[in-house]
Amino acid sequence: MNRLLKYSLFLFISLMTLQAFSQKIKTVKEKTRILFIFDASQSMNGRWEKSKKINVARDFLIEMIDSLEFEHNVEMALRVYGHQSSFPPQDCEDTKLEVPFSPDNAVIIRQTLRYISPKGTTPIAYSLAQAAYDFPKSKELVRNIIVLITDGVDACDGDPCAVSDELQKNGIILKPFIIGIGLDRRFQKSFECVGEFLEVSREKNFGGTLHYVISQVLDKTSMQVNLLNEKDEPQESDVPMSFYNHTTGKLRYQYMHTMNSMGLPDTLFIDPLISYDITVHTLPKLEMDSVRIEPGKHSVISFRAVQGKLKINSLRSGLLKNLRCLVKKDGDIINVQAVDYPQKYLIGTYDLELLTLPRIKIDNVKIKASETTSIEVPLPGSVTVFKPTYGPCDLFTKIDGKMIWVCALDSRILRKTLTLQPGNYHLVFRSKTVHLSHYTKKRSFVIRSGSSVTVRL
Repeated sequence: MNRLLKYSLFLFISLMTLQAFSQKIKTVKEKTRILFIFDASQSMNGRWEKSKKINVARDFLIEMIDSLEFEHNVEMALRVYGHQSSFPPQDCEDTKLEVPFSPDNAVIIRQTLRYISPKGTTPIAYSLAQAAYDFPKSKELVRNIIVLITDGVDACDGDPCAVSDELQKNGIILKPFIIGIGLDRRFQKSFECVGEFLEVSREKNFGGTLHYVISQVLDKTSMQVNLLNEKDEPQESDVPMSFYNHTTGKLRYQYMHTMNSMGLPDTLFIDPLISYDITVHTLPKLEMDSVRIEPGKHSVISFRAVQGKLKINSLRSGLLKNLRCLVKKDGDIINVQAVDYPQKYLIGTYDLELLTLPRIKIDNVKIKASETTSIEVPLPGSVTVFKPTYGPCDLFTKIDGKMIWVCALDSRILRKTLTLQPGNYHLVFRSKTVHLSHYTKKRSFVIRSGSSVTVRL
């Protein structure tokens, strides 16, 4: 009976934990806000196949509102232009947010669309600029999307391309969708710089176009990053990756590259509406700019990331446990590596600078594919320096008859122990209480591997 009770309790706790985890996933899921900008200029009264353009566009947009009404984490809003002032005269500020963002507003949007009557001009650039204020500020993860439905170009000498570019760079919106209804082919190119332009040349294609746009807005696309080894096989892994929004420069995703249970690079699901700058944080890093992911299609991005390892070996970890090594590539420091830890690097030639006293420089160290290059640190010795009084004290080593400065000892302390590489050393000291160079004291000593010496000034 006790076993059954324990098992039931375990099962209950497991289910509650799973439920809480699932709820947490739901709460961090991104919200998508879709602002429909609807053209109600006088040209929408024109005939298009069997009906007026306004009627076809309205019916299909209402159909799409219906399909989105119960979509989780989606909010909608409606901005209309060209419906308040008759043309002529031309009112280039004739645009209005008719239905703001809010939950459960599909009924209001549908009702508003049914009573819109086209009458004015086409202030597209001004409407886009005003749309910047339509998206509420939020601390949540939010994707802001604009879907513009129009049959003509800007009639008010505005620059929709510049406005759209500014909105994207400031991170207000993602790249807009523009649905052109019976648009003259001569004007189509003017929208390509605004966003993704979709032409609807026939009335029966309009519904499919809207569904295509919404599927791109709501569905993330699968992709994988292949890190290729020396055989061009995607077997390199365990490297962080950063995905930046190319337009805004802001970090969008960050993952640790992982191999799945099949031994292949793990599948990622990312937003296909963004162009990415991808950084793979190998040493040195690999970068690829302006990467576009094709919506609805599994994409594969490959980096040649052939790596080997470098290990700094210490013979006595007690004396060298805090030792670091500067690893340089083409003169730039790319890593500060600890001893006794094998670190991966891209294959190539590197310069090392061990932060021993004195420093040890080793140039042209070759890192080879799938191999570990080992560097042995000579076994050091130690010296304990006793000063009679406070005062400046510097340590030198003698190489080829030249005095090479090693370090300065703190003038405020009287005793100092240093770990030094084998060699000949010289101390130069002057008491703080004297003011003549003549009273400078000098002491020479030798450090041998594993030995300890004491120097009294």
